[in-house]
Amino acid sequence: MSGSHSFQRRQLLQAMAAAAMPLGLLSCADDSASEALVVGGLPVTCNLTLPVACVARSKALPATGAASLPFEYSKYSGWPEIKESLMAGRIQAAYMLAPLVMDLADKKIPVKIVSLGHRSGAVIMVRTDSPYQKFRQLAGKRIAIPSRFAVDFLFLRKMLQQEGMTPDDIEIFEMPPPDMPAALYANAVDAYCTGEPFGAAAQHAGYARPLRMTRDEWRNYICCVLTVREELIQTNRPLVQDLVNYVLGAGRWLDEQQANRDKAVAIAAGRQYFNQDPNIIRFVMENPTDRVTYGDLRMIRSEFEELMQLSIEAGTLKHPVSYETYMDESFAKAAQPAAINL
Repeated sequence: MSGSHSFQRRQLLQAMAAAAMPLGLLSCADDSASEALVVGGLPVTCNLTLPVACVARSKALPATGAASLPFEYSKYSGWPEIKESLMAGRIQAAYMLAPLVMDLADKKIPVKIVSLGHRSGAVIMVRTDSPYQKFRQLAGKRIAIPSRFAVDFLFLRKMLQQEGMTPDDIEIFEMPPPDMPAALYANAVDAYCTGEPFGAAAQHAGYARPLRMTRDEWRNYICCVLTVREELIQTNRPLVQDLVNYVLGAGRWLDEQQANRDKAVAIAAGRQYFNQDPNIIRFVMENPTDRVTYGDLRMIRSEFEELMQLSIEAGTLKHPVSYETYMDESFAKAAQPAAINL
């Protein structure tokens, strides 16, 4: 990204100001201490297991008389903000980008990945009225990504490589995912690559279509992983285990039947969680039904090592990071997926 990035970004924001989207306003929840384990997340369907886990946990605690803490979802609008809160210890757990966790752990930030959150769920969107069918046609065009650490960026690189192209053949802008549909609507960008529901938002509105989807191109794709600070692991392993159990239980529950996904849509759309149009989240869950999946949350070393190598090639990681530096498999190995009764 060139030295004119800041100027270009201002131009993009000005162009987007006139465009409206049917998505709720996003704000970061209060990070102040409460009688709950606060878990940060973005309002993206890759994080859908988190609202489900929070609600299921809250419903289960009174019935069991458990003394353990409930889980509280804390909404963030972008990866930089959630990263800063986790680094500063304002939150003890969050859904994070896997390559970003690798980088933080390599820099001695005491964080570990303890679970996956989803499979698939990223799309590359173009305007419905555009002529683009192949990536070769995007040469010289403006494409937005959430972050250089986002696995969406690695997905974009994979698709470019299939056409014998590199990121130098296009103009890349970093942009918060909630801004992307409006940017495409305003012709401020020619395409964008991000997680759902921000692809579905534009598709549901009728002015955008997917150019590529991870469900078709990269079936074992993962980006968002449950990450916790090491002091939480050291001081309250049972609570971390409970969180992992509920996330895995939520994933299994979401993929069991469409009726469960409908319930999850109603939960996630609420102001306490994603604060979005339920019709857009439902569109993600149904078009097609495996646009995002949650049932297979196994942590496979080779998949993380592939992500690491792709990140090195992309320049977002400077050197290899050992698996043990950023990963704690013990909770996944001991997991007993919680029953989700919603």
